[in-house]
Amino acid sequence: MSPRRFTVLIIPEGSHRVRRFNFKRSALYAVAAIAALFTIGVSFLTYDYLRNDLDRSELNRLKAENRSQQKELHRLAAVLHDMRQEMVVLAQNDAKVRVLAKLSKPKSDGLTGMGGPVEGRAAESFSSLQREIDELRQAIDLRRESQEEIQGFLNDQKSLLAARPKGWPVRGWITSNFGMRRSPFTGQRVMHEGIDIAASTGTPIHASADGIVIRAETAPGYGKLVVIDHGYGYKTYYAHASRIFVKVGQRVRRGERIAAVGSTGISTGPHLHYEVRLNGVPVNPRKYF
Repeated sequence: MSPRRFTVLIIPEGSHRVRRFNFKRSALYAVAAIAALFTIGVSFLTYDYLRNDLDRSELNRLKAENRSQQKELHRLAAVLHDMRQEMVVLAQNDAKVRVLAKLSKPKSDGLTGMGGPVEGRAAESFSSLQREIDELRQAIDLRRESQEEIQGFLNDQKSLLAARPKGWPVRGWITSNFGMRRSPFTGQRVMHEGIDIAASTGTPIHASADGIVIRAETAPGYGKLVVIDHGYGYKTYYAHASRIFVKVGQRVRRGERIAAVGSTGISTGPHLHYEVRLNGVPVNPRKYF
């Protein structure tokens, strides 16, 4: 049977007096319970304090991170706004070039030039920025397509200008024009499909445009003949030469020496018979001087 009371003896060192304390079992249980509750309370308060301290630290970190994100959002918004302004200027210049080149209008890219500081919550701001970035990326793609089209057109125009005959192929004077004339050999009226330019034998003959030599031979009536295909339907003929300096398949540039004046073939004297043909039809070479 467990005791109902407990006795505690306290004997001080160096003293013969003994102190006795009697306690009921219920009182000890109460003290133990109070001590346990106190310990639990202190532990809970300590835990709550530590947790609040951690929460405060995390909150401060999140606030600092949010401020940093807001600053970055404002910076990105400013950069995006400047880029959109530059795209508007590019679109205007693109339109001007297209008008000058007589090209059709480009596809609409919906670039309105909107922008400004970010507003609202960070998530909404990021979503708005992402939407504007996507729109700007689409506008850049459309502008790139337009620039490639313009570049292709300008390259074609450059090639066409290089292929279009221009200038005198030889230094001299015209002795017979393009058109109907009385033949110096038969006396009959015949079509003269080029012009005759008189010059001293050996005078250099130059290509009147860029192209590829497709004939470099002696031909009936023409004598020593050079024919150049310039593309875009243009061909030029250089006849009655005394010498030929190019060969078939050779690429030549405008102004390059290709032959020398002579009087080969059916000819009354040293001169160059010069023809320009467009899609196989002889045209007046003087239109290209």
